Amino acid sequence: MFKRIAILAVLGLVIGGVVAVVAVGFVEAVLALNDALLVSPGSRTAQADGRTLTILTIAVPTIGGLLVGLLGLLLRERRFHGPPDAIRAAHTADSAMPVRGGIVSAIAACLSLGAGASVGQYGPLVHLGASIGAWLRQLARVEPSIGNIGIACGAAAAISAAFHAPIAGLIFAREVILRHYSLRAFAPIAVASTIAYVIAHVVLQRQPLFQIANHVVASPWEYGVFIGIGIGGALLALVYVRAIRYAGSLAQQLDVPAPVKTALAGLALGITALQVPEVLGIGQDVLRHAMRGELYGTLDLAVILVTKLLMTAICLGFGFAGGVFSPALLIGALFGAFIGGGTELLFTEQHSYIAVYAVCGIVAVTGPVIGAPLTMVLIVFELTQNFDLAAAAMISVAFANLVGFRVIGRSLFDEQLRASGFDLSRGRDKVTAERQRIRSLLHEDYTSAPATATLIELRSQLVRDRRSEVHIVDAAGDYLGTLSLHRLMELADSGTSPDEPAAAHAHVADATLTPDTSVWDAMTQIQGFVGESIPVLDHGKLVGALSEGEIVGAYLDIVEGTRREEHAAG
Repeated sequence: MFKRIAILAVLGLVIGGVVAVVAVGFVEAVLALNDALLVSPGSRTAQADGRTLTILTIAVPTIGGLLVGLLGLLLRERRFHGPPDAIRAAHTADSAMPVRGGIVSAIAACLSLGAGASVGQYGPLVHLGASIGAWLRQLARVEPSIGNIGIACGAAAAISAAFHAPIAGLIFAREVILRHYSLRAFAPIAVASTIAYVIAHVVLQRQPLFQIANHVVASPWEYGVFIGIGIGGALLALVYVRAIRYAGSLAQQLDVPAPVKTALAGLALGITALQVPEVLGIGQDVLRHAMRGELYGTLDLAVILVTKLLMTAICLGFGFAGGVFSPALLIGALFGAFIGGGTELLFTEQHSYIAVYAVCGIVAVTGPVIGAPLTMVLIVFELTQNFDLAAAAMISVAFANLVGFRVIGRSLFDEQLRASGFDLSRGRDKVTAERQRIRSLLHEDYTSAPATATLIELRSQLVRDRRSEVHIVDAAGDYLGTLSLHRLMELADSGTSPDEPAAAHAHVADATLTPDTSVWDAMTQIQGFVGESIPVLDHGKLVGALSEGEIVGAYLDIVEGTRREEHAAG
């Protein structure tokens, strides 16, 4: 046991270190592209030639969109990958994540973000981290049964490095990726998240996403506003999710090549940015200004919020590679700051600094989108080290997720997985049972007979084999039907000739399976089934027969394996 724990801890250490370096490199590459292509606010301000700035504002995202589309087309990637793929991999038996898909998606995301697309960088970082974790686990030849821990380590390290939040990274991996809290997974994930934090922020000295002075909640009545922000944030998250979905449907209806779609999205973004430049990129500077209550008035906040939401939906729906996390953070901060500004105008009583409202808006919008309320609270606490802010955030995210679960579901990631036929809403047991085929259960321990066999021969065979039924096949192996011992005795009592061919009296079973039937579907089909075993047919040919007990036993094994994994300590 101790050897395994040591191996897992070392694996977490290696994954955390590699992911931290790669994550910092990814962010630095995006920032360098933003500066070079006049996407960042600083580079745009430094550009004295207004005509050049106008041309590049339109041209850069348009050409960037074209290149992203071409990248996917040339490399034959049907879509770029993100956190849902990491979740799916963590809940499959082999926990495999294609390295090629991870690299291509990371390059596409870097190009998208570098060109100013209104998409997120944290989703690509989570997927990239998970891909690295899965790859390093395979490289270390660690047993496949704990492959999902490698994925979780990578995701935790990515969040930790990105947000300056090692505890949040640990919880994110368990809350969003694994969906359980086994002790066996705790040590490597904690190590990965911690080492990523140390390397990214202590060694490489990366600055956190935002810093807030030691603000406090000024008046008790404001908690009522924070609840309102939570409810309003959940509804705004719903609009955000629906807008992304609608934009994707609209893009599918366009009968043009994929590169043209992303180029059109880039063109729309560039034209919009001429009036509202804050929509470009992930908007870290906009986030900081909004939280400080500077530069933007209440109306400005509303305009930026609406345009950012629309442009994010268009960019994601039309094929840019990126995540939903970062835009949700910005939209939430703008929403919270907007409510805070309105509170200042409506109430003359003492109230909190606008940053408090912005933080509540961040968790209220982002929590329902990614399905990680606890992670969001911890991100706030680790970034601010402020109990007052954490408490305000907690009340907002609590109500946000209560409402969000009703109108969105657990998260946008779960919705995307469900649309692809991977539904985690009924538990990991069902997912595993849906993916396991009964092909793995097939055996030769059943009774079959040719169509030429007589009734007396079948009676003797069943008595000899100690079985209650026989499956009859023709010369080609095609299934003709089933005869029970009880039916054979009835025929004998009725005076039917014992030398009569049995095939004439066989009946097709009430239920049949195929080798590709899932254990879950088999469980549903045996409801109401009467008989000793269910025939398994492959294109009409009898290839096996399974009893109800064998099918139920396979499902119980899945349940037991899931529980064993969830409660594993070593």
